[in-house]
Amino acid sequence: MEAFLVSISTVALAEMGDRTQLLSLLLATRFRRPWPILAGVLCATLANHALAGIVGAWIGHQLSPAILDATVGISMVGMALWMLKPDTLNENDGKQTQRGAFLTTLIAFFIAEIGDKTQIATLALAAGYPNLFAVVAGTTCGMLAANVPVVFLGNVFACRFPMRAIHYTTTLLLLVIGAVFIIRAIRHWH
Repeated sequence: MEAFLVSISTVALAEMGDRTQLLSLLLATRFRRPWPILAGVLCATLANHALAGIVGAWIGHQLSPAILDATVGISMVGMALWMLKPDTLNENDGKQTQRGAFLTTLIAFFIAEIGDKTQIATLALAAGYPNLFAVVAGTTCGMLAANVPVVFLGNVFACRFPMRAIHYTTTLLLLVIGAVFIIRAIRHWH
């Protein structure tokens, strides 16, 4: 349960103002078809996070507990600092195509998520927790929790939240999670 709760909260907060959330907003305003967009987000996230989780779990099995906890802790601190830099969209992200809302979302979201904070968080969390299913389910639910309101409420939603405060809160949360893993690593070495 801890893996699921940490995963869902980490990704839901990290996604606020992230480029994939901005992509959801762009797709929602272009297509105005929330259900196919959300289906595309779900499928792309499941595929992307499952791959990241599998790689993370494999890495987790290759490292000693001390090195693994230190690596996860340092990566969480790195993501915390990354949260302080707001994301932007490229002009090609979410570009109108002949594919329709679902396929456009699926492809654009999967590609945008490669190397993104939430994919790296999934990899790190899967390395740090033994329950791969709980991590991928948590990160996917966190992604949906952050994107569903954006898809349905669009610009109204995006303009109502204090993004700076959310970024600072997320940074603090990721620093705390990183510190917990680093402390665990130090305990392994003693």
